[in-house]
Amino acid sequence: MKYKHLSQAERYQIYTLMKAGHDQTQIAKLLGRHKSIISRGLIRNTGSRGYRPKQACEFTAERAQNSRNATTVEPWVRKEAPFLVRMQWCPEQIAARMPIGHETLYQHVYADKAQGGVLCISLRCQKQKRERYAGGRDRRVQMPNRRPLSYRPLHIQARNRVLV
Repeated sequence: MKYKHLSQAERYQIYTLMKAGHDQTQIAKLLGRHKSIISRGLIRNTGSRGYRPKQACEFTAERAQNSRNATTVEPWVRKEAPFLVRMQWCPEQIAARMPIGHETLYQHVYADKAQGGVLCISLRCQKQKRERYAGGRDRRVQMPNRRPLSYRPLHIQARNRVLV
């Protein structure tokens, strides 16, 4: 299940249900959300006059705008960064000199490639798109010839005998 932020309609429902006398657990059940989401939303978005849904939406939008994950890139950076990539600068060098992260630059290059662009050819190192370590495989070591516990002998199940 993927986490989704509270919508504006849900914030108004929370406000109405609170006015009706419901507690956070009841509100969470009625909205089909976990109670921690309701609790966190109330704590983070309550102002001096209590919880108000319009103000809660404004608080949330302001936090999202100031987030380090915000996707706002200055227009001049958006124009200058591809130029520097074409001049064989690596994204790490560009990120050191401009207000943009190297991962954002890589995402831009890969998005350009998906749209048929040739920006990826200008990268110094032509590698496949980077994947997570081990590529989703199970990283635990599997025992060869492993047998389930249900195949143990009965004397081990009873623990009557000690092996030395």
